[in-house]
Amino acid sequence: MTTVTQSAKAVNPAPAPPASSQRVSQRVVSVDALRGFDMFWIVGASSLVFALNQMTHSGPVAFLARQLEHAEWAGFHALDLIFPLFVFIVGVSMVFSLSRILGQVGRKEALKRIVSRSVLLFLLGIFLSGGLSTRWPDVRLMGVLNRIALAYFFAGLLFCYFKPRALVAICAGLLIGYWALMTFVPIRDIQMTRKNLAQLAEQAGDPQTAALFKAYGNPSAVKDSPEMAAAQKMFYATTTRISGKFEPGLNLSDHIDFQYLPGSKYDNLRDPEGILSTLPAIATCLLGVFAGLLLKSTNVPDRRKVLYLFAFGVAGVSLGWLWGMQFPVVKKIWTSSYVLVAGGYSAILLGAFYLVIDVWRFQGWCQPFVWIGMNPITIYFVANILGGFDPLAERLAGGDVKLFFDTHVAKGFGDLVVSLVGLLLMFWFVRFLYRQKIFIRL
Repeated sequence: MTTVTQSAKAVNPAPAPPASSQRVSQRVVSVDALRGFDMFWIVGASSLVFALNQMTHSGPVAFLARQLEHAEWAGFHALDLIFPLFVFIVGVSMVFSLSRILGQVGRKEALKRIVSRSVLLFLLGIFLSGGLSTRWPDVRLMGVLNRIALAYFFAGLLFCYFKPRALVAICAGLLIGYWALMTFVPIRDIQMTRKNLAQLAEQAGDPQTAALFKAYGNPSAVKDSPEMAAAQKMFYATTTRISGKFEPGLNLSDHIDFQYLPGSKYDNLRDPEGILSTLPAIATCLLGVFAGLLLKSTNVPDRRKVLYLFAFGVAGVSLGWLWGMQFPVVKKIWTSSYVLVAGGYSAILLGAFYLVIDVWRFQGWCQPFVWIGMNPITIYFVANILGGFDPLAERLAGGDVKLFFDTHVAKGFGDLVVSLVGLLLMFWFVRFLYRQKIFIRL
């Protein structure tokens, strides 16, 4: 990780490049703004909506609050776009950063950058999941940063070695291949959820084993867990095979994670950032690469780039929902239909941000998002290690202050004030980093 700092005073500034080259090398502000907009919902905006919903219970606010909760399984809510949108933006940014390295110092240095960033990001993901603070197996090896690291690593390698047409074929191959594996590879006819395993144990006249699955705790995080041993016994005792199933715990991806993913699993017996579902996540990153290649192109007028992004977005969403009739749109196993739906919405958002910010040049409104987007790792660490800015906001506007607003203004208004204070603190922090030109990058 490197910390980039620059003096606020310019010393012997270099001559300005010609206008033609200046336009090509200009930073695409909309990409930073969209990254910051995405992070904005991760680090505090959702709490503001929930506080509003608690206070008003109005239809539009209630709808937005529901959209800021993940779909339970199949389906798509706005919150289900946050993660793939970030992976998509990683692909967009990759085009500009790796193209510069490839052009200046060659493929070898680009590969070094890809490997070093991926390894460091993967290790940071393990650190955020608890690191070595607990004993094995209570260490989660796969998580949000780990998935981003793997998607960046493989998409970066592909970008360095293959031309755009080949990348399109590889992306399609990943999506179709994942669908084929999930649809046609036989799996054991047993749903690996605690509720189902408890029911099976009760039906078999084994209340003691059923009680294990009804107990609280994550069996995958406990060494020599009797619950995990019972689950493995029931799993391997099942000899009936089925295929084409996509229910929770009853699909190829979840079964592979149960069998082969070591360490703690987020969902007890399976993990939403598991082994097999990493393949379509790479395709999500490649969709961002295609968008980045479009933005970087000097042969396509800016307004036509916007039209292409909108068209690709609508096509992706439409094809994704159509595919979802057979292969459901499910974030937790990152189905191919989910990749297309999320990628389509991501392309539409990028097109809208690019049109307003880089084509129409309306940039003042997006500056707070740029502040966040220039330091995404920093703000993510603050949100996950320090609990975000809400604890500090509680110290400033909680207690009697919060009670006063709840009593004299409206019930729930105190939570709204705390959320607003937390967001203001967050904006102050990223603005401070930006003005000091401190950018922590991998």
